[in-house]
Amino acid sequence: MTNEHWDVIVVGAGSSGAAFATRTAEKGKRVLLLEAGRDYRSAEMHEAWRSPNPVVALMDPTAVDGMVWTCLNATRTDSQRAAPYWRGRGVGGSSSINGQIAIRPPMEDFQEWADSGSTGWAPDDVLPYFAKLEDDAEFGDRSHHGRGGPTPIYRAPQDRWGAVDTALSAAALASGFEWAADVNAPGATGVSTYPINSRDGRRVSTNDAYLEGARGLENLTIRGDALADRVLFEGNRAVGISYLVDGKPMSEHADTIVLSAGVVHSPAILLRSGIGPEGHLRSLGIELLADLPVGQGMQDHPMAVISLPLATDAANKTPHDRHTNVCVRWNSGPEAPANDLMFVSMNQSVLAMATANTGAEFGAYGIWLNLNYSRGELTLASPDPTDQPVVHQHMLSDERDLARMRVGVRKLVELACSDATAPIIAGSIEAENQALFDVLDDDDQLDAYLLATVGDAQHGTSTCRMGAVDHPDTVVDPMCRVLGFEGLHVVDASIFPSVPRANTNLAAIMVGELMADRLA
Repeated sequence: MTNEHWDVIVVGAGSSGAAFATRTAEKGKRVLLLEAGRDYRSAEMHEAWRSPNPVVALMDPTAVDGMVWTCLNATRTDSQRAAPYWRGRGVGGSSSINGQIAIRPPMEDFQEWADSGSTGWAPDDVLPYFAKLEDDAEFGDRSHHGRGGPTPIYRAPQDRWGAVDTALSAAALASGFEWAADVNAPGATGVSTYPINSRDGRRVSTNDAYLEGARGLENLTIRGDALADRVLFEGNRAVGISYLVDGKPMSEHADTIVLSAGVVHSPAILLRSGIGPEGHLRSLGIELLADLPVGQGMQDHPMAVISLPLATDAANKTPHDRHTNVCVRWNSGPEAPANDLMFVSMNQSVLAMATANTGAEFGAYGIWLNLNYSRGELTLASPDPTDQPVVHQHMLSDERDLARMRVGVRKLVELACSDATAPIIAGSIEAENQALFDVLDDDDQLDAYLLATVGDAQHGTSTCRMGAVDHPDTVVDPMCRVLGFEGLHVVDASIFPSVPRANTNLAAIMVGELMADRLA
């Protein structure tokens, strides 16, 4: 413990926290940024994580060590056993280990947020911050984009695509989907090149984009290996954070406490602090401060794949070949919400790595549900901050989600078996995916297959939901303030009312940028 009193303590140096802490310090506030993982300079990042292909790092135990939370598991559906849920640890958070996808949610998501009680989060409110955070190499001069921001946005030209990228694009266009050159343009739908947060073929995390350039600020202190336990209060005002360093309890105090520890650990800190469902907290012997639905309502994108046995000349040639460059956003039906489904290409199948030495011999087409109704939950295993929370995602528990996934999977099979895909295939797609083909025409059997096999996209959100102050699902108000408390805010993807129709990294950075201005 120090004798210093900070203006702001930020817990978590990931996508939101790094952006928020940097911008807040730039405004002159004295900021302490606490990170559970390691604090390191950009030049010290393990080189494997710079690769365009995250499989390189995931296959390297020396790269994974210290960068990924261990013993953190989740059940995807109620038919599955718990399996690892990857979350980044250390400065940069999950932006240091993810797939480097820089897709914005469609603006319809934010209109729905505003309409449901999150005032101040409409398209006109968030769009300037998406522009502010980016340096878009191709579209940066357009009115809805930005140039010169901290996060580089790159799109691979088609001659740099992998074979599966090219095949999915061709198959989707032949099937009637439109081409959308800029997936981040308002109203975009159809086949697009993935925008990637990289420069010169190398990952740029929020540690690189924000913290590295801010380390010279005298009013910003970054403290790594500091595991947050709980918030300290005086009455209903948050005044500090209790945390562990090498198992030793420490504490720091500030005028404002901002939790940016992510979808898993921000709610866990609130729960240990006595803010959450009354029955759950009392069962753990935690004194109740406020009965709020913390940990309830979690969402992610359920994802199904069809494995593609690749011809030799279609497989990745080097370990650093990009794993994906193409996506297809589309509607599951004429009455469906816009872009409620998305196809993705996989030049190298991560799933195949379990049965092949490298997975390079297999590619895949994937389909994920962009807009979800099912909701999961996060609870504490114990009050001990070194114990990981318990995560049950309950994916596809809502029949509406299952119905749309059936549509998506059947269309996925159609694309995989099309003439446009055939040139990259060696062997039988049906034989490689026999369990899927056996149930494809039977709704009940296909549902059972999906419940047994879907994964997630590591896009967790909504465990500290934002909304109208009188709504029973709300944890934070539109100023990201925890209901009933002063000086306590949550600023990360856990506040999203629902998982957006896009990868979540760019939206999480946007939240940090926007809230740094609002809380100033």
